[in-house]
Amino acid sequence: MAIANLHDFLFTFFKANHCDILENRGDKLSIQLTDKMDEYLLNRPFYWQYVKKLGLQGEPGKITLLTNPLLDDEEGEPIHFGSPRLQQIFRLLDEEGKFVRLYQMVQVDQQTALVPWLVLNIKVSFIGKQKKEAIKSIGINMINGGMINNIIDQLEKIQWDTKIPDFCYNLSPLIRLKSSYQRIIQLIEKELQETEHDWAIESWRHMEEEKKLLDYFYQTDKKDYTALYKKESEAIEALYRPQIAISIINGGIFHMTQSTSLNQLLD
Repeated sequence: MAIANLHDFLFTFFKANHCDILENRGDKLSIQLTDKMDEYLLNRPFYWQYVKKLGLQGEPGKITLLTNPLLDDEEGEPIHFGSPRLQQIFRLLDEEGKFVRLYQMVQVDQQTALVPWLVLNIKVSFIGKQKKEAIKSIGINMINGGMINNIIDQLEKIQWDTKIPDFCYNLSPLIRLKSSYQRIIQLIEKELQETEHDWAIESWRHMEEEKKLLDYFYQTDKKDYTALYKKESEAIEALYRPQIAISIINGGIFHMTQSTSLNQLLD
């Protein structure tokens, strides 16, 4: 698993939800939560009921997440794929929506065009004897079609707002949203097709071995146990047949200046 991808995803998630990042390094992320994020993530319903009932100003908590499993001597909460905390964040994304629209924070005194980029955080699940996942962050320039892998690494260096800055205007996309989405998915599929998947070969071989073993047990009585044999054979395939699933975690359209698109993103 690419731990850096998980770290970047968490950074983007908390920034998009207006949380202050107190510490950000490659394996540790400390966050000052907002009221809303505290309510959802820290499970203090009675505290927030009390605060709201009395009309008081709440004091949201802080959270430190460790994306490197080797940092067992650090203060913080280990987080990884499959951990309850990450599943909690995924559920919040499902409940609150998966799409944002953000604008680069710039101070200009003349009319300035902003270029739209579609950015998708995508989970690739490798399913077979051993299951694993990877997160990819890909952006596409909706004017010229240029695409960037791991675009989150660059986006986190830019300040964003939910409102368009003064004197700025959006360029109308030449590549529509649906086509932009399809191009990103096609890029991922192309990368997967060009990658050697030893895990899939191993999983397929294991599946065949399990089916041969099943055949051995049923070879004398297959006629009498046809339904049961079929059920167990299907169960083996469900467990071990290698497959790859692509799903969208979240995404958004990021509007930025042409100079940022040409220089900072391509550095």
